[in-house]
Amino acid sequence: MNNIENRVQHPGDSFGATRQALAELYRETAGDRVSQPANLQPWLRAQAINVNRHVEALRPFREGEFGTDAASPSDAHLDAANQLIARLRSHLQRISSTVNSDVRSAMHYPETANLQRMIARKDQAHDLVRLIEQIWDFYFELFGQRQSQFGNWLLGCDRIALDCYQDIYMGLGKAKSIPAPPPFSYVKTGFSPATFRRGIPLTKLSQQLNPFPLIQLPYHRLVNPWTLGAILHEVAHNLQTDLGLRQTIPKAIARRLLTAGLSPEVAAVWTRWHSETFADMTGLLLGGPYIVASLMDIAARSPQSTLYFHPGAPHPTPYLRVFLSTELLRRMGFPKTAAQYSTIWKRLYPNPRRGSIPSALLDTFGQTHRLVVDTICYQPYAELGNKSLAEVTGFKPQHQQMIEEAGQRLAKGNDPGIIPERFLIGASRHALDRQLAAPGAITNNFYKALARR
Repeated sequence: MNNIENRVQHPGDSFGATRQALAELYRETAGDRVSQPANLQPWLRAQAINVNRHVEALRPFREGEFGTDAASPSDAHLDAANQLIARLRSHLQRISSTVNSDVRSAMHYPETANLQRMIARKDQAHDLVRLIEQIWDFYFELFGQRQSQFGNWLLGCDRIALDCYQDIYMGLGKAKSIPAPPPFSYVKTGFSPATFRRGIPLTKLSQQLNPFPLIQLPYHRLVNPWTLGAILHEVAHNLQTDLGLRQTIPKAIARRLLTAGLSPEVAAVWTRWHSETFADMTGLLLGGPYIVASLMDIAARSPQSTLYFHPGAPHPTPYLRVFLSTELLRRMGFPKTAAQYSTIWKRLYPNPRRGSIPSALLDTFGQTHRLVVDTICYQPYAELGNKSLAEVTGFKPQHQQMIEEAGQRLAKGNDPGIIPERFLIGASRHALDRQLAAPGAITNNFYKALARR
């Protein structure tokens, strides 16, 4: 049994030395006759007791604490959170030991200097307590969602995310170290989904490194599973990091555009958009044509919003963003579907020059968006084992036939079959677009199908 598991089983055992120190403090000061106010010693003892009880309260999470069914956090996720908390608690334990020593000195010699040294050390301990509490509370809420009505929905999202990782890593041209733990989904109010990548400092974790990818999903997306192309997009952000492409892709885009004669200003904009473009492209390669419809759900807003160019923004301007996906869809072997989506988009926004998109971007878009799609999706990368992203994912027209058949089964409440989890997003969209069942029935059947996996 490892140290973390031992502390989970016996959370109080790791504090034996601290409790012994407190007992010694009582014994050493019991006969102290130094002149002092009658209530000073009890108050000083309370300072040591408070700090040590804070340490004990910030315990590791126990196995089974958040349920034992499939939707519950895995042992790997609990261990990752416990390791982070335990690392900080070990520092807090050292400080609390120093507080005990300072309390002892202050009780023997209650001069102002000793009292203030003890208070300063107690302050340091309390600051660290608050920091660890913030992390503990974050995971407590995160894992606690798995005991709510959202448990099975989030389990389904986890399985889609895991399927994306498995598909990519199985398709690589060379072996790479397997990332662990896998992504973990949770509900968050707000308009947009988001992700927090593995290994980056998070404000939610008091700037500690995030031990596993987090996929944040708004409630309104969860109730409409045909909009969950967002999962594939957010997972792709994590894949770009785990595959080692976060520096490679922007350099490749900049080099490709500059070599083609595009201006440094235009190349700089497209390079800045690399991460969001990579996520859109990868999501489409993983999920197929219906992911474009999911993207259009999000990008289709008022002309003022969709045609607005935001200097410094990481996302491509929404108007341009959809055409990147239709270009990739054409390259994937779906020219008719790509043309249909493009026609819809042009009808919604017939005059892109009415917005604030710079002329330099619009004038060169016909060339640049094809180069960007080709660079991200159809060029080999050493990080992928000298394969292209399109080769690694390998989405083919016959996969779309699988998605449509699964959509028909999903609408009837039947088992969709052996179809990969990520394809169920497109299957739900097919059922919705073809009006094969009521939206509520599609949603229920979607999550039931994922829960049975």
